[in-house]
Amino acid sequence: MSEPIGVAVIGAGMAGKAHMAAWRTAPTLFDPVLPPVRLVSVGDVYEPLAQQAARRFGYERHDNDWRAIAAADDIDVVSVVVANSLHREIVEGLLDAGKHVLCEKPLADSLEDARAMADAADRAAERGITARIGFTYRRAPGLAAIRELVGDGTLGRVRHLSGRYWTDYGSSPDVPFSWRYAGAPGTGALADVGSHLTYIAEFLAGDVTQVSGGLFTTEITERPVAAGHALRGQGAPLTGETARVQNDDYATFAARFGAGVGSLEVSRVTTAHPNGLVVEVFCENGAARWDQERPAEIGLALRSDGSRLGGYRQVVLGPDHPYVAGGMAMDAPGVGWGQNQMFEVQARAFLDEVAGVADPLPTNATFHDGVHNMEVLAAVTASAADGGRTVTVEARCTADTTATVSA
Repeated sequence: MSEPIGVAVIGAGMAGKAHMAAWRTAPTLFDPVLPPVRLVSVGDVYEPLAQQAARRFGYERHDNDWRAIAAADDIDVVSVVVANSLHREIVEGLLDAGKHVLCEKPLADSLEDARAMADAADRAAERGITARIGFTYRRAPGLAAIRELVGDGTLGRVRHLSGRYWTDYGSSPDVPFSWRYAGAPGTGALADVGSHLTYIAEFLAGDVTQVSGGLFTTEITERPVAAGHALRGQGAPLTGETARVQNDDYATFAARFGAGVGSLEVSRVTTAHPNGLVVEVFCENGAARWDQERPAEIGLALRSDGSRLGGYRQVVLGPDHPYVAGGMAMDAPGVGWGQNQMFEVQARAFLDEVAGVADPLPTNATFHDGVHNMEVLAAVTASAADGGRTVTVEARCTADTTATVSA
């Protein structure tokens, strides 16, 4: 593909802005081999937000209906960053229109919809159309470095894994009701941040084969209703009415992986932890730890150091680790790395695949990977609904063989 690539983003909220900025930066990463990238449109049903975001990030126009983006001849690639319940209609419409689609996780709000989307992606692939899901944290250099240390034998086989993703965006009862608080058990904190934690755990320890000990709680059962459009993290006028929170504020479960076992815990009501993602793996030859609040380093402990030198050492990430060399304007040790840059590398990998550019970047996860992620979450939900019983997870489908699961 040598013609310019026109890009649009549907959804102008917080994660949507991360996608908008990522498409803007992606062509500057690594070698300059991409065709020109045009930032064409930002779409959102709340027009003032779409207009403001388009102006801020340098997109040519804004739209308030996704169908306008699907029908536009000057758009080739679209990020879908809206409520989970809207994913299927929009993604299938975009694929039918011949657009390449990068969809945010989780893939949908139900397994039925997710599987239908994977089928649609397979049909689109036959026409040369690419559909991928954004498992953004698999682009974190620290997590990718730990995966390499497991795979090359430095750490060896994972014995057990501990992971938590604590957030506080719902910790105040004054936060207005939104789509995040609607839906069946398992569509709350588990789907929102647990989807991230689950694919990260599998990235390091192999696919989940069983879950047990599922437990959900809803700590804030009623939330005020906003008058008009309410943005996450911003105040809004209220109607004086309240709405019932339908899903989980907190979830925890144990898992059996392809290698080892582990425990995972997620929350959206954890005061003082705005984005508290921590993963720790304990392996045959040592242990490693990554903390989202210190994303430019990992902790590494090797048994070969002996008891006198035991404990974690700080390993500062740099050009010898994944994604850093050529992926940052200043790609030197100690410069740092953040969550926004993970979106940038994700976007670059997607553009490379669409353009047919030979590149060492692993491709993004397939929709079938997205289905598998939701199957794990569904197993956790079934476990929680039945007193924590053990639930088996079927092996993932790999019908789409054009993408690896290495990123």
